Amino acid sequence: MYSKSVLIFCTLCLIAVMHAGCLAASDTTAQKPVYLFSYFVDNGQDGLHLAYSLDGLEWKALNQGKSYLKPAVGKDKLMRDPCILRGPDGLFHMVWTVSWKEKGIGYANSKDLITWSEQQYIPVMEHEPTAQNCWAPELIYDPQAKQYLIFWATTIPGRFPETEKGGDNNHRIYYVTTRDFKTYSETRLLIEPGFNIIDSTIIQARGKWVMFLKNETRNPAEKNIRISTADRPEGPWSPASDAITGKYWAEGPTAVQIGQWWYLYFDKYTEHKYGALRSKDLKDWEDISSQLRYPRGLRHGTVFAVEPEILKTLLAHENTQ
Repeated sequence: MYSKSVLIFCTLCLIAVMHAGCLAASDTTAQKPVYLFSYFVDNGQDGLHLAYSLDGLEWKALNQGKSYLKPAVGKDKLMRDPCILRGPDGLFHMVWTVSWKEKGIGYANSKDLITWSEQQYIPVMEHEPTAQNCWAPELIYDPQAKQYLIFWATTIPGRFPETEKGGDNNHRIYYVTTRDFKTYSETRLLIEPGFNIIDSTIIQARGKWVMFLKNETRNPAEKNIRISTADRPEGPWSPASDAITGKYWAEGPTAVQIGQWWYLYFDKYTEHKYGALRSKDLKDWEDISSQLRYPRGLRHGTVFAVEPEILKTLLAHENTQ
């Protein structure tokens, strides 16, 4: 027989262990990443918008739907297609489309996504006299080369005559590299898929660099998302896969890993709504568009994971507005 005091002591110990376990579980849950979506609305004239999600399906606008940063560079002063990447320096680096017709892109950085550095105009295609545009720039970090790679779509009339059809734009993806966002390499061609291409985005997965890209061919119409892979971000890139999106027209892909799944979001722009696919192996894709909830007016940008503290800071800032 145990004494009453011993039983009470054991009971208290059990409660303490259970409580500690609950705290540990809560701490683990708290450290699960949250997901942010950088995007623009309308024509991009009011700047950077952010939304957040805990599960990748339900997205809610931050800052009461207001812009965090107004565009200040380029003649047209737009901020379309904002792409945000957190670098090894801890800063959030952002590039964006400044205009429909200019030969450069925008750049700024931030520690918290609220206060931003002075905006820069990077003249990545100024050396090409007939270049018509710089659209949907994105950036990745190459840990092996210890440098950033910035890439975008540009049309240079006559550059790829074999795929110039009936007055179509004839985009290809070009890139520069940088270590400090002060000096940049010369501009180079990133990929030549043999067709008109825009809206590329790159991830690292399964030991490869994986590019999602839009086949922009108008005649006959393609307007779908495909996949290419490479061992290095500068290529060479494999031939593009068959389309992974459906009969609808799709553009502006952005991808993020959530648990075992890769989620791919894209703009069904002729239908004025967003779509989503998911896959565990980047080969077999399941359409989950019907499960997607997102802010009204969302136009394409980038999805990226952050720690919960970043979201807490954004929400606290929102409450002060």
